[in-house]
Amino acid sequence: MSPVPVPLPVRSTYRHGDLRRALLEAGIALARSGGPEAVVLREVTRQAGVVPNAAYRHFGSRQALLKAVRAAALSASAAAMEAELAAVPAGLAPADAARAALRAIGTGYLRFAQAENGLFRTAYAASDDLAGPGDPARAGPSGKNPFQLLGEALDQMVAAGVMPAARRPGAEFLAWSAVHGLAALVLDGPLGPVIGPQMQQFGQRLLDMVEQGLSV
Repeated sequence: MSPVPVPLPVRSTYRHGDLRRALLEAGIALARSGGPEAVVLREVTRQAGVVPNAAYRHFGSRQALLKAVRAAALSASAAAMEAELAAVPAGLAPADAARAALRAIGTGYLRFAQAENGLFRTAYAASDDLAGPGDPARAGPSGKNPFQLLGEALDQMVAAGVMPAARRPGAEFLAWSAVHGLAALVLDGPLGPVIGPQMQQFGQRLLDMVEQGLSV
């Protein structure tokens, strides 16, 4: 299953009154192809077909633009995770449904990482926040961002009796670190040449380990 792309097409010039969107679309395109380092105001304005100073009315700095692009990338990541959640069969027993939901979150994360490397790196680059609730621009179709989706899946594990409540505090940081670590080592680290083509298969084995580590 392919991850859901950012629903913002790139256009070469902007229409009157829509410059902010055109700049954001150009920034997303740059992030998609080159990661967060590629998102620079001068190139964004060139792609939008305006003079550099025109961007400052909407984005006062490169950091402001990058923050908006990162929000769009997080939204795309959440959408990919929700697409996997939607594929979980209905009618499962609570314990099986909880395990399947947690696996869907991890699978969607890894598939997005592999299919949209630049946006993945932008979404999860160094930042001053954890992408917590409060910004709908970061959310998927359900209105939840990736961090919230992971938290809900872990809460479901506890409610179904699969994970002891004592293990719940901080579990999102541990699960997230494990799955993100695999993605980073394959996409930008030494594991790319070794297991790159089998990233998803190794990802499923990793999710087995995460689930077993959290379970009763």
